[in-house]
Amino acid sequence: MTTTDATATTVTTQVYRVYIKTSAQAIWDAITKPEWTARYGYTGYVDYDLRPGGAYLVRASEEFRAGAEARGNELPEVIIEGEVLEADPPHRLVTTFHMLMDPQIASEGTTRITHEIKELDGGYCSLTLTHELDGAPTLALIVGGALESEGAGGGHAWVLSDLKSLLETGTTLAG
Repeated sequence: MTTTDATATTVTTQVYRVYIKTSAQAIWDAITKPEWTARYGYTGYVDYDLRPGGAYLVRASEEFRAGAEARGNELPEVIIEGEVLEADPPHRLVTTFHMLMDPQIASEGTTRITHEIKELDGGYCSLTLTHELDGAPTLALIVGGALESEGAGGGHAWVLSDLKSLLETGTTLAG
């Protein structure tokens, strides 16, 4: 959904899909285990309590923290927090998402992310990430990749591409 007013266009729901030649369990593990999440994307360490009401936390890796500090950005210990709303391993994970890296973004509040993993014929899966971003226009720009030239990275599309590369080749896009 997109809303438009005289000053800006904000995409309030962003949907990304990637096809990965691996198993649903491998994708699930890469999303939910810190030893995987520290290897791709923004290299954060996830911590999930994979039951409804359980905590979802992300801590920055040393590499990510050093990059942020080099740009004059001091990060809190926990950079993303949320709550597990649904967990159906290895097919569906729904969480809230509250980015804490910057006071302006943190003030936008909590959004919602859904990961859906579907096994397909031929030994591959689709991974669909849906991010509901109502009330979070700056976060929408970041996760949509619109602020990549300003050092915010390529957002969800880049993270999913990096995940695909890691799972299929053993190396990340930058690796």
